[in-house]
Amino acid sequence: MSLLDGVLSANGLISSTITTPRLAMVDSVRMLSLDDDRWNNLVGGYRMKCDPRPLLAGEKAWHELWEELHHQGDVGEASYASVPHLVRIHRKSGIVDWNTYAIVAIIELARGKGNNPEVPKWLEDDYRRAIRELAEIGAAEIWRTEEPEAIRAILGVIAIAKGLRTHGRFLVEYSEDELLDFESRV
Repeated sequence: MSLLDGVLSANGLISSTITTPRLAMVDSVRMLSLDDDRWNNLVGGYRMKCDPRPLLAGEKAWHELWEELHHQGDVGEASYASVPHLVRIHRKSGIVDWNTYAIVAIIELARGKGNNPEVPKWLEDDYRRAIRELAEIGAAEIWRTEEPEAIRAILGVIAIAKGLRTHGRFLVEYSEDELLDFESRV
């Protein structure tokens, strides 16, 4: 078993343990096993049953993930269950990719808004732990990128993880030009 492989626990969640001396991050992210039958009944961004396992198990197909997990402001339980897997995939890749930070931030910012559900109780701890871990990864990765989109998305996740949701929303949902325009009108 490699360092990043998961171990299936009795409750159907995978515990993925990492030991990375270069980053001080959460040492274990639990997630719903890709073999768990609960995936069959989860709802995604289209308010229909959504099973993102093929996308999470293979190479990241960002366009499809964005479409399935977040649609016009709508998210569902499948969106929340995917977050720990997205963090695991991101951690394993070692590449600074704004998509991971942005989709996690957008899913979290949509939580409970409008008709969007709250995170299911059985997933809540693992979901929040994954967001914290992504923020910790981002704190290290932010120094390795010059891309404004990546920097804003990383800072957005850090803000959200620290309880500054409004700041996170501005960082993730608005471009620099939009914020400058807003600032000029205030």
